[in-house]
Amino acid sequence: MSKVIITRGKFDGINACANDKGVIAAAAMDQRGSLQKSIAKARGANASASDADLTEFKTIITKVLTKHASAILMDPEYGLPALKQKAPNAGVLLAYEKTGYDANVKGRLPDLLSDWSVLRLKDAGANAIKILLYYNPYDEAAINTVKHAFIERVGAECAANDLPLFLEPIYYEDGQDDAALAKKKPDAVTRYMAEFSKTRYGVDVLKVEIPFNIKYVEGSRAFGGTAVYTKADAIRQFKDAASVATKPFIYLSAGVTDAVFIESLQWAAEAGTNFAGVLCGRATWQDGIPVYAQGGASALEAWLEDKGVKNITALNDTLAHGAHAWWDAYGGKNNIEVVG
Repeated sequence: MSKVIITRGKFDGINACANDKGVIAAAAMDQRGSLQKSIAKARGANASASDADLTEFKTIITKVLTKHASAILMDPEYGLPALKQKAPNAGVLLAYEKTGYDANVKGRLPDLLSDWSVLRLKDAGANAIKILLYYNPYDEAAINTVKHAFIERVGAECAANDLPLFLEPIYYEDGQDDAALAKKKPDAVTRYMAEFSKTRYGVDVLKVEIPFNIKYVEGSRAFGGTAVYTKADAIRQFKDAASVATKPFIYLSAGVTDAVFIESLQWAAEAGTNFAGVLCGRATWQDGIPVYAQGGASALEAWLEDKGVKNITALNDTLAHGAHAWWDAYGGKNNIEVVG
């Protein structure tokens, strides 16, 4: 394999988000509207959650979990005060996209936070930039052309500011039931991993979904009663999706429980996939939402110090036995030439 050229800022930025073994063991805390609704719902009928509640929740998560994480993913809208409480060695990824999408416009088109730029996020402490993109590889060309151009622009902005870009494509297809989506998901994830590995997008790390819906894997911890795949299918799908990636990639937890996510990662390791870690949010802390909603900040912190730390420790143990250094995607650290 020929030498891979990476700029100093991008190399250092990815390393800032990884542990000393080059594995990205990051916590995700960039949820916004969905988290606010979850807190309000947990408080009971007609209850609400304020912007201050969001910031307080994020601050407590950051204070406790970054002692056990290589980095924290945060939004700049509610989360910047929380970063003051992070562990010194934890890197910072900042989200650049607006949360959600306009349901009145076809295609779940992306948009950026209008009062932020990559330069401003860098000034706010970002070691890396994260973009979430709803993506359907089977969608009409006009929609995907808009999305491709969007990522090209963000990639160019990250390159101009010498910050790494973490891209999180999320497969969706409107009008399909869950079982139908589950059947198409392995191919969809494989297609988007191949697409966004292309140099033109400037993506440095792919933050991708497990390439199947584990609720439909017969015999899995999350199995819901309808079988779409066997475990052998799941192992093959891990291999197929990983084989097309030419960039480092990490897995996202997508809201499953910690135990279910760990089982998925164990299967990824069994499949021999070269995954470089995780960006894990709700799997670690989602059960703390009702604790906070009912008991406040001190109750959440106590829960995190117990159950939250146990969750993230179990996840880290799994990564220690299955994840690879991000630079292994390029043939090893010695095969990278850092310039600038």
